[in-house]
Amino acid sequence: MQRGIRFNRFPRRWLSGTTLLWAAAGLVLAGLLLPLAYLVLRAVETSSGGWSALLRARTLATLGRTLLLSGSVTAVSAVIAVPLAWLTTRTDLPLRRWWAVLTPLPLVIPSYVGAYLMASALGPRGLVQQALEGPLGITRLPDLHGFLGATIILALLTYPYLLLSARAALLKLDPALEEASRSLGHTPWQTFWRVTLPHLRPALGAGSLLVALYALRDFGAVSIMRYDTFTRVIYVQYRSFDRSQAALQALVLVVITLVLVALETRLQGHARYVSAGPGAQRQPPRLALGIWRWPALAFCAGVVVFSLVLPATVLLYWLVRGLAAGEALPALGMATWNSLLASSLGALVTVVAAMPLAILAVRRPGRRTRLLERLTYTLFALPGIVVALALVFFGANYIPLLYQTLPLLVAAYVLLFLPQAAGAVRTALLQIQPQHEEAARSLGRRPWQVMLTITLPLMRPGVVAGASLVFLTVMKELPATLILAPVGFRTLATGVWSAVSEAFFAQAAAPALMIVLLSSLPMALIILHEQKASA
Repeated sequence: MQRGIRFNRFPRRWLSGTTLLWAAAGLVLAGLLLPLAYLVLRAVETSSGGWSALLRARTLATLGRTLLLSGSVTAVSAVIAVPLAWLTTRTDLPLRRWWAVLTPLPLVIPSYVGAYLMASALGPRGLVQQALEGPLGITRLPDLHGFLGATIILALLTYPYLLLSARAALLKLDPALEEASRSLGHTPWQTFWRVTLPHLRPALGAGSLLVALYALRDFGAVSIMRYDTFTRVIYVQYRSFDRSQAALQALVLVVITLVLVALETRLQGHARYVSAGPGAQRQPPRLALGIWRWPALAFCAGVVVFSLVLPATVLLYWLVRGLAAGEALPALGMATWNSLLASSLGALVTVVAAMPLAILAVRRPGRRTRLLERLTYTLFALPGIVVALALVFFGANYIPLLYQTLPLLVAAYVLLFLPQAAGAVRTALLQIQPQHEEAARSLGRRPWQVMLTITLPLMRPGVVAGASLVFLTVMKELPATLILAPVGFRTLATGVWSAVSEAFFAQAAAPALMIVLLSSLPMALIILHEQKASA
């Protein structure tokens, strides 16, 4: 009896929905802090000479190269993505729906696959040079290794982040704003610069942040293009067991990321969409391109050819060439199953972990939730090898049962790609009017009942889009998989890297094509969701 009384007196506020959300967010926060704690522990072990090495000319040069690459990739991606978004949503571009489907697809190609394809096709003695040598007598093409090659590859493969954000913003922008500008005598060009582009600032800021952070953390493209950024330098130092110095340089990446996230947050805080009322949902009038339709068509075709058709063609060439030469192509059954298993688990757990973060950010905004959001983006910029080694350190020393197991690998995916899921879930939640939830609460529904019956069904398209994005990103992830995968757990990504590192292009073609095909399925879901939203 006494026990029952004590239980009834248990403070109900301790079991409130907000308390449970913060408890779940606290668990995610603990995981997010593990890599940072590992870096701090390693950095503390560094001698005074190691700290002074951060100010040496070589380290500063690496910092300059890293920032230059990140900024250049973001700028080139914006130059590609913004015109594509505008052409496919606001104009009478020929084959507009086809370009809307094809232009986001390069996101499924891993950077290391794109890099080795460019090296084999456009290198000094590549496939293009061999094709031109007979009719034109060209014996050597310019070398694309270094900054130029890394920028081109990363821009062609990451502009879909910006494209998808910009398209979503344009589809939700109230067309009455642009119509009012045109009625005042502004030309389409003036309307775009004075009305449309300012309202795209939040979307472009979010997309640019993902592109910049992707360029900061990329390992495959910069390694194959032999361009030394912090990620490649950190990898080399970890391989040479100079982990304290590598930790210091990884902390530099953390600082850079915090600065970028702060800039994006400032931009987001001073710009808002204007898309209220039913007028924002109607289709805007299509702008007639006139004489510019053919240059616009050539631009779209050129982007698709270089970012999608050329890589797919070269992959098929190497595959056919290997089969014709009688090469034994690798068996893909187990590697495909392992990739599907790891990607599915990673997508599912990442979305579940993102839910409390997104709900708190939207329904309980404040200083703590903003800090939590920034922390998730901080890990997205860290190289996969840093997060992987942090989990190896804590797993081997404190949780040996998880060392070299699939759950630890999935945990790395969650830490690395949480921002992708959190952003999609947050966007979906922002589109739900709080009045729906308040009405359900007024009818006596409990918070968890409102979540299950009202909020989650309305959020489902955004949740599916976030899970799809995480799935295709996990499918491509390389450094974390190489380090944390259980013994004998080979994936398609590790198979591609093993073949490419030994210049066995034909053997790399089959698993690379499989990655592209499997990643195209969730990409198709994202595009389908976008088209349904615009219908």
